[in-house]
Amino acid sequence: MMRGIVMVIMALDHVRDFFHNTAFIFDPTDLTQTNPSLFFTRWITHFCAPTFVFLAGTSIYISLGRKTKKELSLFLFTRGLWLIVLELTVMRFAFFFNFYYDVTILNIIWVIGADMVLMAALVHLSDRIVLALGLLIIFGYTFIGSIPILTGIGFYSLTPNFALIESYPIIPWLGIMLLGYSAGKLYTTNFDPQRRKRILMQLGVIAIVLFIVLRFLNGYGDNAHWSNQKDFQFTIMSFLNVTKYPVSLLFAFVSLGPVMILLALLEQGN
Repeated sequence: MMRGIVMVIMALDHVRDFFHNTAFIFDPTDLTQTNPSLFFTRWITHFCAPTFVFLAGTSIYISLGRKTKKELSLFLFTRGLWLIVLELTVMRFAFFFNFYYDVTILNIIWVIGADMVLMAALVHLSDRIVLALGLLIIFGYTFIGSIPILTGIGFYSLTPNFALIESYPIIPWLGIMLLGYSAGKLYTTNFDPQRRKRILMQLGVIAIVLFIVLRFLNGYGDNAHWSNQKDFQFTIMSFLNVTKYPVSLLFAFVSLGPVMILLALLEQGN
């Protein structure tokens, strides 16, 4: 259900991309040019990528119930490579309609595939180490600096005739996948559903509170600071306008917090 909800929301953003007459002229989150309807049509779709990556990690952990770690590792390695191939072939053609590879975009399918390849090795670590590594990445990767492919985004000219555009760097999204993997323990067969709901609700509330506090302080957590705008509505938009490319700590909090709360609420019918 959670994946279905974000797929519907994701479709909203893709419709905007193709039918809004200024989609390729300015960023809908640019407060100097946008309006509230356009801003929130784009902003709500920020939930999609973190949810897909987080739940991919959760699914990996759940798979341990029917696969050995060796089997899961092989599956993740081959599935990850296959996703990368799809990004570089099918998805690239859908974007550019050519086969001469002058420019290639490394997008969300690419990073899920790359992180799955890394998870093929990381699943052999203990649950505590995986959780610690995920938290370390989410809270500290910005201190590493911008490293192409790993932590940074941008346009990389590899040869005079070949370039890459990277929107989704490997390391920060790996952190989200690792957290999702750690959350997978909540969905094991013998885990009490009521306890799972309480934990998910608590984690969601903590993430949102941390977002509000850190965002209000306007320092650590996101390099795009908020500011007072021409009216209250635009000030709220500035407060919510966190960085997705590359994903910031506050972006992770504001997107995954509500997702965990919704996951808890979706359990009510069980």
